[in-house]
Amino acid sequence: MTKVDFYILKAGAQEQLACKLAEKAYGLGHRIYIHTASPQQAQRLDEMLWTFREGSFLPHETYRVGETAESPILLGSEAAPEVDSDILINLAPEVPLFFSRFLRVAEVVGGDETARQQGRQRFRFYRDRGYPLDTHELARV
Repeated sequence: MTKVDFYILKAGAQEQLACKLAEKAYGLGHRIYIHTASPQQAQRLDEMLWTFREGSFLPHETYRVGETAESPILLGSEAAPEVDSDILINLAPEVPLFFSRFLRVAEVVGGDETARQQGRQRFRFYRDRGYPLDTHELARV
């Protein structure tokens, strides 16, 4: 069964945390799909994954339906990836319909009230279906 971790930010950017989570998961040998709220957010993350930390580079590519994806980190906002990934990092305001294909889901919740409301709805969705949940409150990224 998919394990779901909620990362609640009090301050800081969701994209920065997504980069840090991807870096950690990649370092442990996992394949990652980062689901964004929009193609624009995917593009920002594409740029950030090159430079979010000095000396860092995470091999990644934007996922496009029907194209072969080889990178261990994929970014996308529209469709479920057709490749196997272990970890889903969700930056979208809703639960992706394909979440249960992953061993783990990292739900990143921003610090503003709208993001928190959306995070609560996602938490209830997973809880009501019996998924194991953990919550991590972060003061900053």
